[in-house]
Amino acid sequence: MDPKRAKQSPDSAEAIRLSPFPDEALDRILALLDSHKDRSSASLVSKAWYHAERWSRSCVFIGNCYSVSPEILVHRFPNIRRVILKGKPRFSDFNLVPQNWGADIHSWLLVFADHYPFLEELRLKRMTVSDQSLEFLALKFHNFKSLSLLSCDGFSTDGLAAIATHCRNLTELDIQENGIDDISGKWLNCFPDNFTSLEVLNFASLTSEVNFDSLERLVARCNSLKILKVNQSITLDQLQRLLVRAPRLMELGSGSFLQDLTPQQYTDLETAFRGCRNLQTLSGLSEASSLYLPALYPACANLTFLNLSYAALQSEELAKLLAHCPLLRRLWVLDTVEDKGLEAVGQNCSLLEELRVFPEHPFDQEIDHGVTESGFLAVSYGCRKLSYVLYFCRQMTNAAVATIVQNCPDFTHFRLCIMNPGQPDYLTNEPMDEAFGAVVKNCPKLQRLAVSGLLTDLTFEYIGTYAKNLETLSVAFAGSSDWGMQCVLEGCPKLRKLEIRDCPFGNKALLSGLEKYESMRSLWMSACKVTMNGCKLLAREMPRLNVEVMEDEESNEGQAYKVYVYRSVAGPRRDAPPFVLTL
Repeated sequence: MDPKRAKQSPDSAEAIRLSPFPDEALDRILALLDSHKDRSSASLVSKAWYHAERWSRSCVFIGNCYSVSPEILVHRFPNIRRVILKGKPRFSDFNLVPQNWGADIHSWLLVFADHYPFLEELRLKRMTVSDQSLEFLALKFHNFKSLSLLSCDGFSTDGLAAIATHCRNLTELDIQENGIDDISGKWLNCFPDNFTSLEVLNFASLTSEVNFDSLERLVARCNSLKILKVNQSITLDQLQRLLVRAPRLMELGSGSFLQDLTPQQYTDLETAFRGCRNLQTLSGLSEASSLYLPALYPACANLTFLNLSYAALQSEELAKLLAHCPLLRRLWVLDTVEDKGLEAVGQNCSLLEELRVFPEHPFDQEIDHGVTESGFLAVSYGCRKLSYVLYFCRQMTNAAVATIVQNCPDFTHFRLCIMNPGQPDYLTNEPMDEAFGAVVKNCPKLQRLAVSGLLTDLTFEYIGTYAKNLETLSVAFAGSSDWGMQCVLEGCPKLRKLEIRDCPFGNKALLSGLEKYESMRSLWMSACKVTMNGCKLLAREMPRLNVEVMEDEESNEGQAYKVYVYRSVAGPRRDAPPFVLTL
């Protein structure tokens, strides 16, 4: 028996003694479980399994940093080396969560320093991270290897300099879509001259010009580098030099793709891309010029993911590029490709599983180009394996959506964003109820749904009746009455996240979820008809929930303008700012 386990409480020792499996067998069984859900389920089999899972767990995922405290975490799992932690609600991406709301990583790091000194990996999303925290991380965890920051804020490039200077075993530095204070690119110079362990480097979202000589030397000496995503300051000529020094790249994010190249420079660039035989993911291509896109073609044969969400390509440019991408599974594009470009997707990408179409100018109502139902239909006819879609468009019809889901019934994620709130079927002027009714009726695997357009309670009745595997629902500017939300809460047994804004749902809708909220991760409601009294009643009836009301300049007296409800084993949070009332 593991001597550490033998020192545990009498109950745990007795449970292990009575287990029909020896420790080694249990450890091998648990090692086969990659899913956090599966491991959590395994811990419920018996006390022996619970304790074996406790000691063998090395990675933990926490979907809400306030659902548990760091003290509870370290008591539950003593041997964690990898932590994945999410903070603010998703609507913070749309500036709906006030500044200084919380989700600061520092209190977690203080506890980790005492209990997880061998921490190797930290992946944060929507957390507040200060330079002080990054320096603390770099100095306290001597075996630290991997840092990923996505949509975080509060830090600057000085914090990155501390990581580069002190994390001598670093294999991953992934900085993506953060609210970072980009002071300068000098942080890249801080990697020691003998540093060689980097496998992932992503600074694509930073703006400062970096010292290219330092970057080139770093890339050259890190022989295991597999992922490199640079920012727009890197020119095509410089990109070519990097590719020559890192021919084993599997993922590449280019810088600016607009530069005056001599014929020899173009030939060298094409040759460098031809040498990237392992390339599977390509992104960047900012300001891509049709003159130089053909240089990419030799590297496209094995691409499975093409991210063009920062490249305003036209339909012809996209069509020519896709003709060289026979294995593509994931594609992100801007709506500048228009419907004709999506027709090329349907013609060339039969293996496609994920499509995301983003608006180039989401707030400009005067723009008349973009994508419509025609492009979506064309994709559905040619890409029958499609299972994930995020589609921003300015018009849609019920009939088109019904045909799309008949062609592609394996959708697990269906996020249709008709950009003008409350817009009906533009041909019939009817609500879009039947469109989303068709989605939930025809797609039994559906896990995530975002609805838009003119919608009545009928849409939500359809969702409650048919969407039995739905886990996340996002709603905006939709519904007729409380009945709609009641249908969802009563009818979707696996619902975990419900996000609602600008809907006519009030207290009756809110309180209809009393039996549901403890099995959910969170509920967000903003600009609805919920009142403070309704929130107080919910908090009184469900004491194990944290019911938070955020006050801002748009709040009316007695109204709960922004409400965030989530289950927590840690009780009310201790760092709530004055504008957050915990009921």
